[in-house]
Amino acid sequence: MKKFILIIIGCIAGLILFAQKTTFDIVTCTPPKGWKKEIKENVTTYTITDEKTNTWCQIAIIKSTVSKGSIEIDFNSEWQELIVKSYNVTDTPQVNPVQEAEGWKIKTGGGKFMFNNNNAMAMLTTASGYNRCVSIVSTTNSQDYIKDIDALLASVDLKKSEAVAEPSQTEVTDGASVLGDWGATASDQSSFRMKNGVMNYISRQYTFNANGTYSFTSKAFDPLMDKILLGKETGTYQVSGNNLTIVPKKSVLEAWSKKDGSDKWGKFLNSQNIPLEKVSYQFTKHYFSGTKIWALVLQAGKATNRDGLFSGNTAFTNSWLYNPISPNNVKIVLPNAK
Repeated sequence: MKKFILIIIGCIAGLILFAQKTTFDIVTCTPPKGWKKEIKENVTTYTITDEKTNTWCQIAIIKSTVSKGSIEIDFNSEWQELIVKSYNVTDTPQVNPVQEAEGWKIKTGGGKFMFNNNNAMAMLTTASGYNRCVSIVSTTNSQDYIKDIDALLASVDLKKSEAVAEPSQTEVTDGASVLGDWGATASDQSSFRMKNGVMNYISRQYTFNANGTYSFTSKAFDPLMDKILLGKETGTYQVSGNNLTIVPKKSVLEAWSKKDGSDKWGKFLNSQNIPLEKVSYQFTKHYFSGTKIWALVLQAGKATNRDGLFSGNTAFTNSWLYNPISPNNVKIVLPNAK
């Protein structure tokens, strides 16, 4: 087991008394001394209340599940299931940058909610790694308990799985499964280009946010062209069953010069509006056992200007496959604002 340190609000101040370390599922930690402990099948909670000050705090360690493919997707899915549904938090979470430790990626975020007509805060800490996802949910109505939350998180050890079972199901179509960043890159494989080593590509990326908005970005680079094309689109989306409807509000195509003839952004040249294209897709979150990746599969009756030609994947007809953003599927780097 390896230790990682998480500080989600601030530094730990003062001396805190702790109980002995305890283990639940893949999490070993040191809970605050004197807090009430309750163990259930899928969660262990630690709770404290102060009747004099009318303050309270609860820390819940949720049993780990199979990762959906990336820390961003795992965090967004856990936020919807554990925070939005449980505490009716409607605002977009205030998040900290992703941290990495011993093969785990950790993301934290928080939001406000109302409890007994008083303000309270819900905080989610999600760790993703080794094909597992585990979360710790902290709720409180007082800043006085932040040091206790920080201290418990700082004590966490996570157990690495030596052998991880494949997911019990390979397809998911719930709304939360589309959340996060998805990307795909294609190139021209014509005999001329393959023979002459003229490498071109077009990258396309979706970002689906929990508040029902999305952004779409595309980058087209070709050594035979004197410019790089950047597509930027924003709008809203709706999920109904396994139908995903994209409703663009603004779509532009920008032309940029090449920096030193490479695929790096040079100077802004011009911009033009693109006709808005509302499309309803059938979507599936599919697990490909060969790559061990959960891919977002979009299907439609015909090719779209936004997504380009169909991917040609034999498992899904008339489809595009978008993989989670990762070190092997990097996010498009945008040029400096003009």
